[in-house]
Amino acid sequence: MFLRLWTGTTASGLATWALPFILGLAVLDRTLTPAALGVILAARTIGFLAAVPVGRVLADRYARRAVVLWSGLIAAIGSPVIAMSSVPVMAVAATVVGVGQGACRPAFQALVAEVVPEDRRQRANAAMTLSVRVTTLVAPGLTALLATVVSTGGLLVGTGVLWLVAALVPPKGAGKPVAAPDTRLVKEFVEGIHEARRHPWFVAGLGALAAVIFTGYSATGVALPLLSESEGMLTAALTGYTAGALVGALIMSRWRPRSPGRAALAGLACYGFAPLSLLLDAGPVVVVAAYVVTGIGIELFNVPWFTATQREVEPRLLARVSSLDFLLSYGLAPIGLALIAPAIEAFGTTAVLAACAAVCFAAPGLAALVPGARGFQSLVKANR
Repeated sequence: MFLRLWTGTTASGLATWALPFILGLAVLDRTLTPAALGVILAARTIGFLAAVPVGRVLADRYARRAVVLWSGLIAAIGSPVIAMSSVPVMAVAATVVGVGQGACRPAFQALVAEVVPEDRRQRANAAMTLSVRVTTLVAPGLTALLATVVSTGGLLVGTGVLWLVAALVPPKGAGKPVAAPDTRLVKEFVEGIHEARRHPWFVAGLGALAAVIFTGYSATGVALPLLSESEGMLTAALTGYTAGALVGALIMSRWRPRSPGRAALAGLACYGFAPLSLLLDAGPVVVVAAYVVTGIGIELFNVPWFTATQREVEPRLLARVSSLDFLLSYGLAPIGLALIAPAIEAFGTTAVLAACAAVCFAAPGLAALVPGARGFQSLVKANR
C-alpha cells in the first residue's frame, strides 16, 4: 500500500516540477514568449494557492482517497490543454492544474498517516522527500533528452499521464472523514494571524521569505529561460539547484548552529546569487555554481524555520499558522512571475536583475535584526 502511495506522490511531484521546465524549453525554441511564460506560471500558482486551504478542509471532511482521485483527474484534464497556442486558454488550463495540485497535497499527507503504521512514518516521510529530490535532480536531463524527439505539446500530455497515475494508483486509506459542520473559517484564520503576530521573528522571517520568493523565484522561473544560452544551460542550472538542496538537507541533518535563526536567514539570502549570476553574464559555469549555492541556502533556511515554527507556535494553532506561512510567502509569486518579463522589457535586464539580487540579500539581513531572530525564539518564552 505504501509503494502505491509513494508512486502516486512521486508522479504528482514529477508532473508539478515538469511544467515550468517544459515551458522554459518552449521559450528557448521561441514557441512561447517570456511574458506568456510568466502569465501561465502565475495562473498555476494562483490556482494552487486558492486550492490549498480548501483541500485541507476537504481532506478532513471526506475520504482522502476520493480527494486524491478527483484532484488528480482535474490536473490530468488541464495539463494537455496547456499545449494550446492561445495564451488565455493556456492560463486557464494552468489554473485548473494548479487547483488539482493544491487540492491533492493535504490529502496525500493525510494518507501517509492512514497507510503507514506510526513506528514507520518517519522512514516513510523520508522516502517521500527523497523521491522528490532525486526526481527533480534526474528529471531535467531526461526531459531535455525527450525534448529532442518529442514536441512541447507531447511533453505536456505526458504530465497529464503522470497526473492520471497520481489519481488512480494510490490505495484507499483506513481513516474515516471527519464531519465539520461549523468550521468558522474566518474566525480560525484570524486566530492564526494573532498567534503569528506574537512571534516577531516569525513575522520578520515570513516577510523576508515573501520578498525573496517575489524576486528570486521570478528570476529563476522566467529570467533564467529568457537568458539561457541553450537548453543545456537551463538544464544544468536547475539540476545544480536541486543538487545543492540535497547537500543542504544533508548538512542540516548533522549541523546544529549556535544561532539557528541567523544561519537560516543567511541561507535564505543565498537566493540572491541566482539573479546576480545572470546579471554578471560570466558564463554557464558561474550560473550553475550560483544555483548550487542557492539550493544549499534554501535548505539551510527551511529546516530551522519549520523546526522553530513547530516548537514556538501553540500546537492547536500550528496548522493555521503554517497555512498562513505558505499563503503569504507564495502569495506574491504570481505577481512577480507575471511582471518580471514586462519589467525587463521596460527597464532592462541589468536593472531588474540587480533589484532582484538586492532584495534577496537585503530582506533576510533586515529580518535578522528583529528581536528573537537570532535563535528563531520568542522572547517571552526565552525569558521564562
